[in-house]
This record gives sequence, structure tokens and C-alpha cells, in this order.
Amino acid sequence: MPMDRLVTVVEGLVAGLEQQGTAKGAEVVVREVIPPQGGQGPRFLLEGQGDKPFIRMNANSYLGLSLHPEVIEAEEVTARAMGAGPGAVRFIAGTHSQHTALERALAAFHGREEGMIFSSAYAAVVSALVSLTDKTTFVLSDELNHNCIINAIRMSRPAGKAIYPHLDMDALDRALEANKGKARRAIVVTDGIFSMRGDHAPVDEIMEIAQRHDDAYPENVVVLVDDSHGVGAFGPTGRGTEEYTESAPCDILVGTLGKAFGVNGGYVVSSSPVIRFLRESSPLYIYSNPITAGEAAAAMKSLEILTGPGGAARLRRLRNLTKRFEAGLLERGFEIIPGDHPIVPIMVRDTAETRRLVAALFDAGVLATGLAFPVVPRGDESIRFQINADHTEAGIDYVLSALSAASTAR
Repeated sequence: MPMDRLVTVVEGLVAGLEQQGTAKGAEVVVREVIPPQGGQGPRFLLEGQGDKPFIRMNANSYLGLSLHPEVIEAEEVTARAMGAGPGAVRFIAGTHSQHTALERALAAFHGREEGMIFSSAYAAVVSALVSLTDKTTFVLSDELNHNCIINAIRMSRPAGKAIYPHLDMDALDRALEANKGKARRAIVVTDGIFSMRGDHAPVDEIMEIAQRHDDAYPENVVVLVDDSHGVGAFGPTGRGTEEYTESAPCDILVGTLGKAFGVNGGYVVSSSPVIRFLRESSPLYIYSNPITAGEAAAAMKSLEILTGPGGAARLRRLRNLTKRFEAGLLERGFEIIPGDHPIVPIMVRDTAETRRLVAALFDAGVLATGLAFPVVPRGDESIRFQINADHTEAGIDYVLSALSAASTAR
């Protein structure tokens, strides 16, 4: 049956996004990865760009492990032994020993009783929040939380919700006070690291506020932290925002295997009863294939590298490169949001100028991501750079030079 009328509608919708300047546009296609060599970090060849090498400054692979030979070998060896895919969901076809071993290791890494892996961190957040929210639940969320949290709250249909101003702990405290007696359960949900800005939630303060109000809610004030950008890249040993803020453990922690660990998938760690409940109630776990056994083995190897003898040195290198980049930006007069996380945004505050700078960087062989409304609020237009441990000092300096040239070429 033809879709001619629907096609006309969706074409008009896309055209409207393009006219508003909010369309994402075509994706670059990587056709080859050149591994680190000769004192140079990895470079990327793109379709349509010939042999021009690009330095990638918009990847979440903070520890530089996606190209680590031991991580790749772990996935290859396991794939040969266990197959390229899982074949079915876990409750039908069973699971693999690599999955259960990784879940135990992640729980131990975070000091929790149990863990469970999902196909992605997005699926983990949606599953956990939707499963734990009912008609007697009040949800409180930071206004700059990730899209997965926003959509999870919409799908969960709580009794009520409060969106508190970014990092405003007084507003969070007031909202919990105001809703005493109106809900049996409260869930405070926040990003650990806010992915567009690189700043972090004060998890220590959030836990203290939740504890202060806990007795007023018959089924507790539960704190859920999505620390996908924090785990592996933040804190003295890479254990994320909890560690950085010296917080008490949050009730439910979501992390990802697809950023600092360089692989794929997401996970939740919590108490044993909560994990058992989520295994029985989370549709995106029950009815979706897990990550492959090879991916689980690769993630385990990444975790071993982080917690092994070289992990601290890798984290120090990541921090040193981040500080080098931040210092270079400030010296050149750029406005940034300073911090210890390797997300470093330049606040351009103009959509057209953001796009011009991103295009100029692309011409110079630098891949960077421009952020404009509705991804970020109007007036917060920015270019987000992400430092990886397999970048080099020379590469960082090259990007700084390219930025200087682009900013003066108006």
C-alpha cells in the first residue's frame, strides 16, 4: 500500500526541523580506523573525505579502551568460542557465563550486592525507573537530566513529579518537604555527570537530603543516579561521581559499558532484592537480547585494565590531557565550564557561530559536536569536546590551534 500522504507529512516535518536549525543532519561514516602509532593517537578516515585523517574529539571512549589490543582480543576469542550473538533473550535461551561473571564484577566494583546488564544504559534507566514507579510514587528530577530519564518519567506515569532547577539542592529539599503525605514512595533521579556540560551532581548532598526526608515516605526516598559518563572517567579510581563527591552509595546506580569501558551495553547495580525485582519486571531486559558474550568478555577486560596496575596511570593521563585542553582554551579566550571531567564544552551561545566553528574544525580534520536548541537551552549553544586517554599532547595542541584559526577567520 502506498504511503504517499504520510511521506508528504514526514517530509514537511523534517523540512521544518531544517528551517528551525534543529535537524541533526547527515551522519559522518567512518570507513577505517588508524590505530595509535608513531606517538600519534588514533585517526579516522571518513567516507567521501579520501585519505584525510581526522582526530575524533566527540567520542565517549574516555579511557581509550575501544582500540586496546587486549580488549579486542577478549571479544574475538570469546566470539569464536561462544558465537557472534546470544540467539535469544536470557529467560528463553539462558545466559552465558560471561554475562554472569561481568554482573558479579560490576557489583563488586561498585560495592553493591548484585548487578544486571542491559543492551544499553538507556534501556537500563528506562527499565529501572518505569519498573519502580507506580501510582503512589513521586519523582524528582534535575531539569538537565538526560533524555532517557525524561522519557522514562513520561512512560512511568507517576502520581506527581517535580523538575528542580539544575543542581538546586534547596529546591529539591523543598519539593520533598512539600509532598510529604502525598505519595508512598519518592524517587530522586539525576545524572551523575551531565553529558552536555561535564558538570556533576552533588550526590553526597542528594543522599543527605533524601535521608532527611526518608521517614516521611512509607516506601522510602530512593535515589537513582545515572552515572554513565562518570563511571570509568571520574573519581580517583574511576568509580564515578559517588567516589568523587565521597557520597554514601546511592540506592540504584546505572552505568554503561559503552563509554569509558569502550564496548557496548549498560547495567544496574543495587541490593539483591531490587535486582531480582528488576529481572522479573523490566521489559527491556526480559524481552531484549543481551549484549553478546564477546562484548561481555571485552567489558570484563576493560574493567580489569581499569582496576589493574595501569588503571591509575591511565586516569592520571586522562586528567592531565583534560587540564591541558582547558588551560589552552582559557588562554585563547574561550568560555568553558571548568571541571575535572573530560567533557569540555566551549560556550558559543549562538547557533550560527556554533555551526561555523564546527564546520571549520571539520575542514581542519577535527571531529567535534555542536550543540544547539533543543539539545541544550537557547543561549547555551556550545561545542562539546571529549578528551580520551589515547589522545596525545600533540593532538590536543593541534585542536587548540585549529580552534584559534577558526575563531579568527570570521
